[in-house]
Amino acid sequence: MARKKKKRSQKKPTRKRRGLRILVLNGPNLDRLGKREPEIYGRHTLADIETELQAMARERGHDVTLLQSNHEGDLIGWIGAAEDEGYSGILLNAASLTHTSIGLYDALKGTKVLAVEVHLSNPHARESFRHVSTISSACVGTIAGFRARSYTLALDALLDHLGG
Repeated sequence: MARKKKKRSQKKPTRKRRGLRILVLNGPNLDRLGKREPEIYGRHTLADIETELQAMARERGHDVTLLQSNHEGDLIGWIGAAEDEGYSGILLNAASLTHTSIGLYDALKGTKVLAVEVHLSNPHARESFRHVSTISSACVGTIAGFRARSYTLALDALLDHLGG
């Protein structure tokens, strides 16, 4: 008499989904947040913003790295290296370079990594020279005018856009 084979469970092994890596880049003078013109930019420091972003990303299973430089070349280099370093997206607050930097525009156009332009204040509610962005057409979107919350809104939008 033939023995019946026991059926093994057909459960597929569960794999832990690898989280997305998001690079948060900050331009000139953003190291002075909380001290510089708080009536415009708010009282949150860049460290406060980093803490909020890391908590939000971790809660969704992702990782953020925050960098700041007062030098355009550093930002261009970080954008250029983002794809090679495994980043899926960039939040970019180019600060005053937003209005002048063709180099940042070219760097964003030269990478497959999607970027969201971020501003603490609303540039269109300020001086006329701030109304033009040289980088916005190289980004998937822009979040502006919500002070420190602009960053969490931008991260949420970018993660949703990336499917994360």
